Amino acid sequence: MILLFLLAADLILHNGRILTVDQKFRVAEAVAVEGQRITAVGANREVLKQRGPSTRMVDLKGRNVLPGLIDAHVHVLSAGLSEYRGALPPLDSDAAVQAYIRERMKSTPRGQWIVVPRTFPTRLKEMKMPTRDVLDVATEHPVMFDASYVWIVNSLALKMSGITRDTPNPPGGVIERGPDGEPNGILRNAGRMLKGLNRSESFTEQERLDAMEKQLRRYLDAGLTGVGDRAVGADDVALYEKLKASGKLPVRVALTWRLDSTPPADQLASRIRSSPWRSNAGDSWLKFVTFKVTLDGGMTIGTAYQRMPYGPFGKQLYGVTQSDWRGQLFIEPVKLESVFSAARDMGWQLTAHSQGGGAVDVMMDVFEKLDAVKPLKPTRSHPMHASFQTPEAIARLKKMDLPADVQPAWLYLDGPALSRVFPHGGMKYFFPLKTYREAGIRLAGGSDHMIGFDKNKAVNPYNPFLGMWTAVTRKMITGEVQAPEQRISREDALRMYTDWAAYIQFAEHERGTIETGKLADLVVIDKDYLKCADDQIKDIEPVMVILDGKLVRQ
Repeated sequence: MILLFLLAADLILHNGRILTVDQKFRVAEAVAVEGQRITAVGANREVLKQRGPSTRMVDLKGRNVLPGLIDAHVHVLSAGLSEYRGALPPLDSDAAVQAYIRERMKSTPRGQWIVVPRTFPTRLKEMKMPTRDVLDVATEHPVMFDASYVWIVNSLALKMSGITRDTPNPPGGVIERGPDGEPNGILRNAGRMLKGLNRSESFTEQERLDAMEKQLRRYLDAGLTGVGDRAVGADDVALYEKLKASGKLPVRVALTWRLDSTPPADQLASRIRSSPWRSNAGDSWLKFVTFKVTLDGGMTIGTAYQRMPYGPFGKQLYGVTQSDWRGQLFIEPVKLESVFSAARDMGWQLTAHSQGGGAVDVMMDVFEKLDAVKPLKPTRSHPMHASFQTPEAIARLKKMDLPADVQPAWLYLDGPALSRVFPHGGMKYFFPLKTYREAGIRLAGGSDHMIGFDKNKAVNPYNPFLGMWTAVTRKMITGEVQAPEQRISREDALRMYTDWAAYIQFAEHERGTIETGKLADLVVIDKDYLKCADDQIKDIEPVMVILDGKLVRQ
């Protein structure tokens, strides 16, 4: 009798469809949990043998159970602060932007800056980068439109900052000019020229802690039991450590140290060697995993460094005036190799924000040089985003047997505009998931969520089922299917947010699948993931979340 009590499970989920996501993708009927671990997975009659007098029983009534979902790429604090003091308006057109500016003018003292929250031209109805003319609705306030890596300002802001037709481009930046030679307000990697602009709101430490915890809880509500915070510094780490120490860390977090690559290479190498952080330092709740630099800009704003010029529509969409514009490479290859070598010597997993195909090629060149000295495979180093790939670039990645960090839902939101920038089959290289899979590349799915609270309406939505749906259907927000030959199976789409996301975080032996001995991170959902209609995948909702063996949401 004592032995039976010791073997009894704390929790049993039965009469369901347990999608184990194991090597054979077995579907079981029941799963048992004791403490933090899974103790049995299989048929009802076998798992129910672990039932004891204190076992909590959950009749699934046919519902699916998935491994705890992982978003491999988020930015927690910026997301948590983005609407901390008020909801953001839907900025989907020039008119909406102007309405936001007019509203802010009512409460902003004359002469003080108005900042339009981050918005991408690919998501504006005009499909065109705004210029100073759009922002000149304010004549007594300097205005800055945040497009990420690109800032657009109004005429007063240009005047206050002393930016004229005779002002030279700053190092690494571009002042775009109209046909008359005057600055049109678009500043590419040149925001440091603006005078008197303080972008950051002031938040107390307690407010930042509160914002971080609440955003992590929103991820939990979306069915996520783990995330990868892909750009942290010392301040962020201190907040995470306080949350963990107080028992208020809602989900598991894998950290990426993003280093500002502006200083000389030797200074960066010295900082890397002196850092107390290392890959895999921490535990299953909070640990460092990755070292990161930013190699190029963004494909939504025309600064991703491409293999070829952006073309005629790219000029319209991004406000580009140079005929040979390919985007911006922020780190020269020699410097990138030096920085990565220093980080690799300290045992780091390596990555770089690398969106354009040209940036991906530069990164692969450096990876191959490092791999020739000592194989990179054990580090699980990887490209981050790599929005535009080719079979040749993917073959190089496969030769080193490395994974990739991808954001499939970008196709859903940005595909309509990008399809016009890269016509004639060019979009088959935009997150070519099928080609990746045919090469055997593990893909960690993520959202790059950084602004907005709503999982479906955020600037980059973090609903994992939206990402899976996009990967399975290749449907865009218009309803059109883009490059259908790059669709992947539902099984592979689920692995992106479970097994393979765990792999990129060195956590596949603890989580990512439902197998005996692994941590009991489980999600019960309201639809049959494998059998529901394709378009229902994006609408799947979690109805129960179990984390570390505890029922944390129902």
